[in-house]
Parts: sequence; structure tokens; C-alpha cells
Amino acid sequence: MTLAIRQFPCLGDNYGFLIRDEETGQVASIDSPDAEAILAELDASGWGRLDFIFNTHWHPDHAGGNARLKAETGCFIIGPEEVRRIAPLDQPVADGDQVRLGDTSFYILDAGGHTLGHVAWWSRRAEVVFVGDCLFAMGCGRMFEGTPDQFWASLERLAALPPDTTAYCAHEYSEANARFALSVDPSRAVAERAEVIFAQRAQGLATVPTTIGLEQATNPFLRAPLLRPDLDPAQAFAALRVAKDNFVG
Repeated sequence: MTLAIRQFPCLGDNYGFLIRDEETGQVASIDSPDAEAILAELDASGWGRLDFIFNTHWHPDHAGGNARLKAETGCFIIGPEEVRRIAPLDQPVADGDQVRLGDTSFYILDAGGHTLGHVAWWSRRAEVVFVGDCLFAMGCGRMFEGTPDQFWASLERLAALPPDTTAYCAHEYSEANARFALSVDPSRAVAERAEVIFAQRAQGLATVPTTIGLEQATNPFLRAPLLRPDLDPAQAFAALRVAKDNFVG
């Protein structure tokens, strides 16, 4: 693999990600949830540098460490324009743009819906996508700023990636997501995956990353049109999102 990835927990339920292009040694942090934790992981990695921050959206648990990391490492910050609402940003990007980490290219995908300008970072060569809060294992982010049509289009965009693409989600929400999925989707695949997730969490293991193919098979939000065939796809998604927002279980 041309891309080395270090995943580590931070804050209450976030994951941080440091990535390194193996050919050139360039290093980036995907978002900046916790500057102190990122600097500690950077030191433990032995990689010796932080060249970039690649932001997915503006929320403080994703861009809150930008200023400190830039001050301490001189890194260059790239992300959607909305990041400027709370943090420094050197280069704005949007859907269709391409960014290089050394010899590894990342394509910017519109992932709006959780926030209006949310983006995902996809490397075809490395077969990975960093999805922020748009997509979770068996779930998706809350629809804080977008519309059902926008959010559904973002999920479709991610679902259209190759099934073996590894998807790195930004939070450990899988156990709660699995409980909700069981309440709305009777498929055997969902039941089997939920059992795996419950066992992983009982052992304190991470359920991230996932794959696009696994989400296509077991994520109720990607399966919304199948679960609510009485509604058009965006409205089916919206109905599930409202149900999840009010779910207790």
C-alpha cells in the first residue's frame, strides 16, 4: 500500500488519522479533533513532520486543532471554505478538486448534508476514503445544515465508490447505529453484522474502518429505498434520519 495510516482515539468518541505517503514521506492529519493527541501520535510515529491538515468540515471536533497544529508544525491546511468559520484555512477545496500528498492523489467529493460544505477525501490509488461525519459504520451523521436531497446525493456518491474501498469514519458510533439498524432492517446481514459489532465493542475494539461494500449491505441509510419503497429515495432517507434522531434503544 502506498499510504500508511495511523488511527487513534481522541476526545470522547472521535478517531484521529495520520497518513503518510510512503514514496515521499509527506504526512497529513485528517481533520484536527485534538491537537495534543495528534502531536503525541505524530511523535510516536517517528514520521518527524506534519505537512498538511485535510479537513472534512467546520465542526470544532474536526477543525478545532487547526491553529495549534499550524503554529507548532507549519503545516498547510486544506479543506472546504466553511472551515474559516472557526479555524485557519490555507486552501479551500470543493467537489471535483484534486489534492496531492506526495505521490498519492486525493479526489474531493461533495459530502454535504451534515454541514453544507462537508467533503470526503478519496484516494483511488490507495483505495481509501475519509468520510468525516457523512457516513458511519451502519449509520450517517445528523442532518444539521443540509436537506434530505443533498444528504441522500452525498450518500449515493459514496456508495458508488468501489465496494472494496476502505472507509474511515470519524466517530465510534457503531454500537448505537447497530441497535437502530436492527429496529428497522430485518435482513440477516444486518443481524450478523450487529452481532460482530457488539462483540468488538465488548472487547474494547474499534469498529472503524469499514468498507463501502459492507455499508451497502448493512447500513440502513444506504438501504433507505429498500426499507421504505413507498417513498422516493431522498424522502425514504429523511424518514430514517428522523427515526434515528428520536430512537431510544
